[in-house]
Amino acid sequence: MTAQEPAAAARPVGRAAVLGALGVDVVLVLAFAAIGRASHDSDVWAGLWQTAWPFLAGLGIGWLVTRAWCAPAAPVRTGLGVWAITVGGGMLLRWVSGQGTALAFIIVASLTLLVALVGWRVIVAIVRRARRR
Repeated sequence: MTAQEPAAAARPVGRAAVLGALGVDVVLVLAFAAIGRASHDSDVWAGLWQTAWPFLAGLGIGWLVTRAWCAPAAPVRTGLGVWAITVGGGMLLRWVSGQGTALAFIIVASLTLLVALVGWRVIVAIVRRARRR
């Protein structure tokens, strides 16, 4: 996968691909927040924004820092950076805003968002590689 990323990054990325990738990331972060709220018997819809906004802000920062629009589906170049900044920024914003940052939550959030934000990119890379063969 990593060997394929530089070649993919050299090609111009269409607006639809960039918006699609950003949309997938946003939906996955929202799903993470909704599932977390539901697993704690919380009202999912009433508190979804409160739970999701720190991670959505981290996601936005991650997209800017990694310049994700250049290679939105790259698992390593984009996915790992977006994931790390989403989790780190999200936790920092939760802490600053007085929301919980228990160690167990940090671990679960980190692993869940790793699987989500990098996982879909790995699947896309595998499918693209298989289509080239």
